[in-house]
Amino acid sequence: MPSQPQNALSLLRADHREVKGLFAQYDKLAEAKAGEDERQLLATQICVLLTVHTRIEEEIFYPAARAALGDDGKDLLDEADVEHSGAKNLIRELKAMSPSDDLYDAKVKVLGEGVDHHVGEEEGELFPKCEKASGLDLAALGKRMEARKTALMASPQELEPLPNGRA
Repeated sequence: MPSQPQNALSLLRADHREVKGLFAQYDKLAEAKAGEDERQLLATQICVLLTVHTRIEEEIFYPAARAALGDDGKDLLDEADVEHSGAKNLIRELKAMSPSDDLYDAKVKVLGEGVDHHVGEEEGELFPKCEKASGLDLAALGKRMEARKTALMASPQELEPLPNGRA
């Protein structure tokens, strides 16, 4: 039996929880001075999940939220775009590095801190506004986002972080 499609906010919250758990696992590995292969694998998982997540937000969720919220969401969505840009830059840097490189663990940690801040703003400010917006069909958005997420996960060539700006 197929699972019930999630609404857009439920899907995004589930992504947030998943990546937060991966960052916590990475922190434990880094503290335990775990092997490079384990840390690299986990960092790669984090980067893939974040790349897919930012793409579905930028391609589908943010444009719909901008249209529905108008000026009421402009500043939050502008900040979210800038935060995505910072995350994408760190992801690019991490992909070009090895866990044995200086600053690798620090970059993963800073990426996690940035994501944590971003999630706090989305879940604490943006999502409540979206829940109240009359012109936002969260169920339909969730279906579109879920389909795009599945397609991205099946196409590794599409997972390169896009340059700053719109996806």
